[in-house]
Amino acid sequence: MAILVLLALPQASFTANAQSESRVVAIGSSATEIVYALGEEDRLVAVDTTSSYPEAATKLPNVGYIRALSAEGLLSVEPELVLMMEGAGPAATLDVLKASAVPLISIPEGFSKAAIIEKIRVIGEALEVEDKAQVLAAKVSADMDAAINDAAQSGAKPKVMFVLSIAGDRLTVAGTDTAAEAIIELAGGENAMTGFSGYKPVVTEALLSAKPDVVLMMDRHGGANMKETLNSFAALKQTPAGRNQAFIAMNGAYLLGFGPRTADAIRELSAQLKASAPKG
Repeated sequence: MAILVLLALPQASFTANAQSESRVVAIGSSATEIVYALGEEDRLVAVDTTSSYPEAATKLPNVGYIRALSAEGLLSVEPELVLMMEGAGPAATLDVLKASAVPLISIPEGFSKAAIIEKIRVIGEALEVEDKAQVLAAKVSADMDAAINDAAQSGAKPKVMFVLSIAGDRLTVAGTDTAAEAIIELAGGENAMTGFSGYKPVVTEALLSAKPDVVLMMDRHGGANMKETLNSFAALKQTPAGRNQAFIAMNGAYLLGFGPRTADAIRELSAQLKASAPKG
């Protein structure tokens, strides 16, 4: 049995004739979006649950959640190539895949323009459509520059708290080194929670001290329902965001995916921040 090689990127080399591989599985929303943006969607045979855009991707067989994949589910669709975002797993599944004959391409994650361009380059190389990838990368780069520049023109930088989840009386929010912080800053805002890295539950004292002007959340649980829940937090009512009902809900993959649509996400978030943030 052939041994799968988990390629270390970005300096990966592809010895197989990837162009002949017509059965591709994409794991991760940005990976799937890039395959479609490259015009190579006809080669896709399955995606994961985070791949909700474009709508056509949701019609493909689904192999599970990016961090809870099963080797059996992946291998059942008989892939010839698996494009997998960094951080996918679990490790036990990757171990089984490494013992199969299916090439597995690990795509580096990142939350910047450079990271998006690298994702496009790696996937373009894996699919042997480098020319298409160069064109897409140039377009995305120019669009990102324009969106970032426009967002920076507003001057004021509202303090934004990103809420990942709500459990009982506790909010889990985004600290530093997160996709949420990156998109907030690119859109002209400032992360209100900087005393820790990653996503962590926040205590009332920290929430009051942060004084967020705006609360940002994903609408995966229903934006309206989350807003109603946020209104039930007494401490939040004492912040500028709570007093002004400055709550923004956006699609999670669109907001945090850092793929071909990120420039549009920056523009949309920037416009909503300007509309929601306190005036003066």
